[in-house]
Formats: sequence, C-alpha cells, structure tokens
Amino acid sequence: MPKPKKSLESNKINLKESFASLKFVPRFFKEIRKVNPLLFYTNIGSRILSAVIPLALLWIGKIIIDEVVVQIDAEVKDLSRLWMFVAAEFGLAILSDLLSRAVSLTDALLGDQYSIDTSVKIIEKTAELNLDQLEDSEFYDKLERARRQTTGRVGLMSNILAQGEDLIVIISLLAGVVVFEPWLIILLVVSIVPTIINEIKFSGTSYSLARSWTQERRELDYLRYAGASDVTAKEVKLFGLSGYLANRFKSLSDQYYVANKKLAKKRAGWGSVFNVIGTSAYYGAYLLIVYRTVLGVFSLGDLTFLSGSFNRLRSKLQGFFTRFTAITESALYLQDYFEFLDLKYEDAVIDGLPLPREIKKGFRLKNVGFKYPKSDKWVVRNINFELLAGEKLAFVGENGAGKTTLIKLLLRFYEPTEGEILLEDIPVKQYDKAQYQQYFGVIFQDFVKFELTLRENIAMGDIREIDNQFKLDAAAEKSLANQVIADIPKGFDQQLGKRFKQGKDLSGGQWQKIAIARAYMKDAEVLILDEPTSALDARAETEAFDRFINLTKGKTAVIISHRFSTVRIADRIMVLKDGSVLEIGTHEELMEKDQLYAELFNLQAAGYQ
Repeated sequence: MPKPKKSLESNKINLKESFASLKFVPRFFKEIRKVNPLLFYTNIGSRILSAVIPLALLWIGKIIIDEVVVQIDAEVKDLSRLWMFVAAEFGLAILSDLLSRAVSLTDALLGDQYSIDTSVKIIEKTAELNLDQLEDSEFYDKLERARRQTTGRVGLMSNILAQGEDLIVIISLLAGVVVFEPWLIILLVVSIVPTIINEIKFSGTSYSLARSWTQERRELDYLRYAGASDVTAKEVKLFGLSGYLANRFKSLSDQYYVANKKLAKKRAGWGSVFNVIGTSAYYGAYLLIVYRTVLGVFSLGDLTFLSGSFNRLRSKLQGFFTRFTAITESALYLQDYFEFLDLKYEDAVIDGLPLPREIKKGFRLKNVGFKYPKSDKWVVRNINFELLAGEKLAFVGENGAGKTTLIKLLLRFYEPTEGEILLEDIPVKQYDKAQYQQYFGVIFQDFVKFELTLRENIAMGDIREIDNQFKLDAAAEKSLANQVIADIPKGFDQQLGKRFKQGKDLSGGQWQKIAIARAYMKDAEVLILDEPTSALDARAETEAFDRFINLTKGKTAVIISHRFSTVRIADRIMVLKDGSVLEIGTHEELMEKDQLYAELFNLQAAGYQ
C-alpha cells in the first residue's frame, strides 16, 4: 500500500534554525585540523595567497593596456616597462594555477582523511550505545542521517574554506572599485540583492525534504536489498515477489520524485526571475563605466580594470551568498552528525568494583522484570533463580517465553526495569560494563556470518589472538570447525560469503561450527549458547554437545535449545512460560513433576517414534 504523501511545509526548517546550526562549524574545523594539521594549514595558506591574486592580475592588466596606449602614441618606443608587467602577469598566472592545484590536492586529501575519521567515529559511537537505543527506529533515523552525509561533510569543508577565500577577494575588489567609482557599489548591491532574497526564500528546503524522508529512504534501501539479493532470491523467485517489491519501490520513489520536482521547479522559477533583475543592474553599471570612459574620465586600462572587477565582484558575491545557503543546509546535516556523536547512554560505573578473577558463587536474579521502552507489556517479570558457579543451566520454553531476553539482561545489553542481577552477591551495575561483558562467550541463534576470511570469523571471539595459530586450531577442533577447514582449499585464509571475488559460501551447519569456534576462542568464564546447533544434523549436534560438556568442565554455562535430547544433559533445566519461571530442576525431577517440561519432552519424543 502506498504511504500517504508527506507535507514539506510541516517539516520545513526555518531561517533561524538554519543559522543556529552554524554553531557546530567551529567544532567541525577542530576535528578537521586534528586529522592532519600540516594539510589543514597548507590549505588555508594557499587559499589566502590565491585570494589576493585576482586583484593583482586586474591591476597589472590595467597597467599593461594603459602602457600599450602610451607606446602607440610615443615617437620613441620603450617597451621595457611593458615587458616587465607582462612577465609579472605571466608569473602571477603560473602562481595562481599552482596555488589552485595545491588547494584542490589538500582539499581532496583532507576530505578523504576526514571521511575515514568520521566513519570510524560513527562505528565506535554505535558500539557504545545501549541495545535498546540500537533497536529504536528514531535512533536509526539519526544514524542514517549521520552516516549518509559523510561526502556532504567533505563538501562543507571545501565550501567554508572557499567562502573565506572569496571574502578576501571581495574585500580587495571592493577597495579597488571604490577608489575609481563609489557609485558602482550601489548598482552592485542592487545586482546581488535578488540572489540573496532567492537564497533566503529557499533556505533549508532541501534539508527539510531529506530529513522528512529519512525513514522512507531506509525503506527504499531495504526494498532494493530485498528485491536484488542472493539472501532473498530463492523466496522472491518461488513466491513471485519481484513485481510486488518493484511496484512498492516505484510507488515510494515516485512520491519522493514528485515532492523533489515541485521544490526544484519552484526554486528554478524564482531563480530565473531574480536573475533577470540582477543582470539588468549589472549591465546598468557596465554602461556607466563605458559612458565615463568615452567622456575621458576613465582610461582604457581603467575600463578594463573596473569592468573586470565589477564582473568578478558580482560573480563572487552571488557565489558567496549562494554558497552561504548551501553551507547552512550542510551545517544542518553537520548538526545531525554531532548530535549523534553526543547521544547519551546509560554508561557503566566508572572506576567500579574490580571483577572477581574467578566465579565462586555465581549469579542470582532477584525479582527481575523487563519491558521495552515506550511499551507497557512485560516481557519477563518476577524472575528469581540462581546460576551457580560451574553449573550448566538450560533455558527451555515455547517461543516468546522470554529466554533470549533473559540472556540479554544477564549480558547487560538491557538493564532490568525492576529487580536486580547479582554476581558474587554484588549487583552487576556496580561493575564496569565492558569488563563485565568480557566474562562471557556467546553464540546467538542469529549469529553474524562475517563475509571476511575464515581466520577472521573464528578470531572474532578474541580478535587480539588472530595470529595465534595454536589457539585458532584448538578452537576449530573443539567446535568441529576443523572439518570445515579441511574441505576448503585455502583453509584459514579462505574468503567466506559471495559478496567478494573468490568468496565461498558455506552451509548453515558449517557456518554454525565456525560461530561456535568463536565462543571457544574467547575462553570466557561464562559460555552462553542460544540455539547454537539448530543448523546441525542430529549426529553432529549430539557430538557437539557432548564435546561442549567435556570441554567446559568447571565453566559456567547457559544453554537455550528446543531439542530436549541435548537439554537433558544440563545440570539443571529452567522452564519459562509467558515471561515467568514455571519450574526448575534436573531432567529427572521435571519429568516426575509432569508439567510443561514433561509435556513438551513427550511431544518431541513422540515425533521420533
């Protein structure tokens, strides 16, 4: 279904908001300077020198023409002064070109380095934020605007520096014009006022349109992916979805096109009207200069200098105000970037209690409840249980019972809405979050298939040990990933996935063995396996769990699985229903109680008979 059309007026950024965004420019340039101070100051120095050359060239041109006129009328020709100024003009032209190239080169290099720097900062900031922020659509709108404008920020840098350069040019040319004919300044103002009015009239409109369509552009990106991806290709073909996805993409794209076309036509129309007024004023000034030259007030050199200066002044001033509007719009995107970097998050306690080197008692959850922000529904509530040191505890229950949510609470991806979690009888909030999370080795059901080398995929468990071949081999053997490696010609150096050249895709079971190897790679105090073997066949799964139990003796572990044949090997089993603990005990104890666990176990067992 097509979405209702958006009103640009309701989202329009006013002039005050556009100007307010300029407060981020000083911070912006501090970041650029830090990236490469040498390039930064070379760029500024080159621009300052470039800014004084236009007036010098015009002035020398005036002198050359006047000297030519003098020499035409002279009986004895002395061209030495003429050739000296021609040589000076030639030298300035060469210098101007060299400075222009220096500016372009330093712009490009600074832009590339700053683009890299900002992308790294966005990645690092995203890693700092809490999971509830990462799962919020409004956050993703901020992230999208911050991420998309990397190229725009590089353009903003060049525009602001060019603005400073042009300001020097304008001041120098104004001084030259005032010396000869102050009245020309009035005509100059008249010629550029229409441009100023036009830019003010449409200030912020492009940004307003882009901002109001942030969510829809994310939807367009997703539709592109869903309609043209190897991941979705099978179902798109099987269910004949290409037409539906293409039509939905076209419908949404057409709405954006119509809104953008309306704005572009309006801006172009008013721009044409204002340009006629400005051009008329310019030619009025030009006629004045020609008329006074004919009357003998100005020399031919003065005519050349004034007409050239006035033309450049008008062009520079128009560019100055047009660029100023572009700068204010780009600064709005800059505001999005810095607001993203400044997003607050519930940080861990700084200089908190040191984490115990060894878990002796374990974890305890006391009356833990959790509901997502902006939601009144409790996902889990009144959760009370202990995870003892060295114990293998399994979570079971029907889909939506709250198993994975409890894991995320235990990992401190979320903080409980009520109640508390304790480690060694101390609330986990009192520990440094980053250090606390290093306690855990986790394989989630939706683990990431990194399209990197096989070595990198396994080393993700402890990336500092990426060159420790002994540790990599050991993790691969424990997880049975060594069987996958043995079947691949390039072994650990094989590129995985189809995204890149010479990449090799793996079966679900092969990917899962590599993912499990990550958990062994970390050698963490606590291992959490959330449906870790769902893609393995029955034989491989049994072997993987048997090895897991033997290899993690003395380690604390949490296992989530829907296969009761594997769950029964845990020390204890906790059964969840509707976000609450229904029962807990060993396999034998729960079978004797004959409640939900026994019912689910018997249902599954009957399926194998």
